[in-house]
Amino acid sequence: MSVPDRRTGGRARKSPAAAAPAPARVDVIVMGEPMAEFVAEPGGQQYRHGHGGDASNFAVAAARQGVRAAIATRLGCDAFGDGFMDLWQREGVGTGLVLRDPDHPTAVYFVSPLVSGHAFTYYRAGSAASHFAAGDLPDAALDGVHFLHATGITQAISTASCDAVFSAIERARARGVKVSYDTNLRLKLWDLPRARAIVNETVRLCDVCLPSLDDARLLTGLEDADAIADVFLKLGAPLVALKLGAEGCLVATPDGRRRVPGIRVDSVDATGAGDTFGGAFVAGLVQGSDPYEAARYANAAAGLSTRGYGAVAPIPRRAEVLEALSAQSK
Repeated sequence: MSVPDRRTGGRARKSPAAAAPAPARVDVIVMGEPMAEFVAEPGGQQYRHGHGGDASNFAVAAARQGVRAAIATRLGCDAFGDGFMDLWQREGVGTGLVLRDPDHPTAVYFVSPLVSGHAFTYYRAGSAASHFAAGDLPDAALDGVHFLHATGITQAISTASCDAVFSAIERARARGVKVSYDTNLRLKLWDLPRARAIVNETVRLCDVCLPSLDDARLLTGLEDADAIADVFLKLGAPLVALKLGAEGCLVATPDGRRRVPGIRVDSVDATGAGDTFGGAFVAGLVQGSDPYEAARYANAAAGLSTRGYGAVAPIPRRAEVLEALSAQSK
């Protein structure tokens, strides 16, 4: 089973080249906001510094599965921005589309444990990434790319960033680049009516839709996973991978659907698990897997990523995922 094709023709909107083109032979370009991460250690008196933000998590996850990922964003000219540049260079994530912004900071968030889960405190208003504009992604960067990936968070952080996503999607589709999209709903960033309008329009334009069940229930007002998948298919997405947490995912196309179970692990922190699923799923599609194979692999990657703390450090590499899948099949 192949990924349904949504390639279209049309005139691409011209955009001034504000950054160097992405590194040669990029498979996936990811747009979004990196965030410096501070996770409270037991007792809450000290915090461990790491890296987060859905776009960065996705890019690292894809790169660790063996595809060539690049990130398009703005970073502050600060220590946190330097840290992300070091991280991406270590991970093999292309930085040719990263702009350094001397006037705005890199975003930061803090994670504190609660009995019921985690509490997140964000310092992202006016971040460098929120000033990423349509002209910051040059047309030439999209040539030869397999996927452009964006999320609802990228659209919610500012009007400029939202416009940049739609511009990039328009230009990507004109070049035959497929679009993957994670709804990633954050109601602290925008109200639900606006979120629904923007998300629905983006789903109409994407080739691969990657919502989580919790987000999708809020966006659609529905509870049942199959009914939710039907909504996204009717909006126009030809492939939906609805993330069901520990239960795996529901893969749906206009021609059929299947629930793909997850793997059982000793989970301690699910931060970034959905982003790991997305990065691994799209990596599988790039590598030629059918959607069900890609979902089985992505479920395993996401499950393994919950065995450690923080968003990036626990993301598994391809060899570890394949070992887990082999052990599961015995």
